[in-house]
Amino acid sequence: MLELMLRILGIIFPVFACAGIGAAYGYRFRINLGVINQINMDVFTPLLIFWVLIDKPFAWGAYVTLALAGTVVVLGSGLVLLPLVWLFKINAKTFLPPMMFNNSGNMGLPLMLFAFGETALQAGVVLFLVEMILHFTVGMFILDHRTRPWTLLKMPMIQATILGLIFSTLHITLPAPIANTLKLMGQVAIPLMLFALGVRLLDINFRDWKLGVLGAFAAPLSGIICALAFQMVMPLNQEQFAWLLLFAALPPAVLNVLVSERYKQEPEKVASIVLIANLGSLIAIPLTLYFALPH
Repeated sequence: MLELMLRILGIIFPVFACAGIGAAYGYRFRINLGVINQINMDVFTPLLIFWVLIDKPFAWGAYVTLALAGTVVVLGSGLVLLPLVWLFKINAKTFLPPMMFNNSGNMGLPLMLFAFGETALQAGVVLFLVEMILHFTVGMFILDHRTRPWTLLKMPMIQATILGLIFSTLHITLPAPIANTLKLMGQVAIPLMLFALGVRLLDINFRDWKLGVLGAFAAPLSGIICALAFQMVMPLNQEQFAWLLLFAALPPAVLNVLVSERYKQEPEKVASIVLIANLGSLIAIPLTLYFALPH
């Protein structure tokens, strides 16, 4: 028991320590993350995805069911929480997207890496891509029905995914100097994501704290309900189910705040939901890891 708790602490400590350093630095210098986040989304994260796909043979077939399970978790979370929205008369466009589209990048990738090792990084990337694609299609459509899904092809992360899958499928190898350069630049993405998350935590607005606390409980709970339901219908092996549980318990993505600002969809309330729920993950993530990790 003590050994398991120490293992969980060892997994979550680097994640929240990096975020804490970001919060401390942001509090001291009040930096603007706009350019930094743009570079991370356009350069470092695409390079990370590309490198993960070409580093080892990518057995896409092994992750088809996991990708389907991730889709069920994302979309199912919205459906599960619809009665809650109706009951409390909450604006669905404000509340449901943060509940559906989780922090699979900033928090999901490093947690997958620290909890399950490099073997789980490909799975983390698959689930991250599932969440991102659904966010930029279904999520955008929820906020604006005029959204066109083919705009996805303009995203560097999608371009990197397509290119990485082509290289992996055709077994194309890059010269070591180029491969090492891509790996080095890609490794910037995860710590920078966590640092940026910490800076964002400084923007918490406790004026809508009740909605934020509701989201902190509803986000992981709805995701885990969907994961368990999927496991009953199409069982994953123990390892992949553990990955899915961790994905399902992740808090809302910070990207939800940026999207709500773009569409003028009560961004202050969305920020409270997202950031308070990310603080709530200090409880949700260790509990999930307790059940997901082998005892």
